[in-house]
Amino acid sequence: MLLLVMLGAALGAPSRWLLDQSIQTRWERVFPLGTFTINVTGSFLLGALLGLAAHGTASRELIALAGTGFCGGFTTWSTFGYETIRLTEDGARLQAALNAALSLTVGLLASAAGWWLATR
Repeated sequence: MLLLVMLGAALGAPSRWLLDQSIQTRWERVFPLGTFTINVTGSFLLGALLGLAAHGTASRELIALAGTGFCGGFTTWSTFGYETIRLTEDGARLQAALNAALSLTVGLLASAAGWWLATR
């Protein structure tokens, strides 16, 4: 199981970096769209995986690899926290508030949507 988690994380972290770089080179605004997109996507994937697991169609091994490993390495809630604080310190309080509110709300909705789709 540990090797599966390690393999998933080894795929998730570089995937996060590549996607963030791709988005940030095209998005020249204050709002951290790369981190937002990554966390919402990861929330959806994890919700779907756990929905499958709850209904017996995803193995423990798949959850270790894709859920704990990949999604754990892919999502970056620590960067979300840092970017929100940085926005506040830079005087972009509206963007900081939007980042916090949208990330949490849309992340939870994405997770619920993934769960819902997986259980249908």
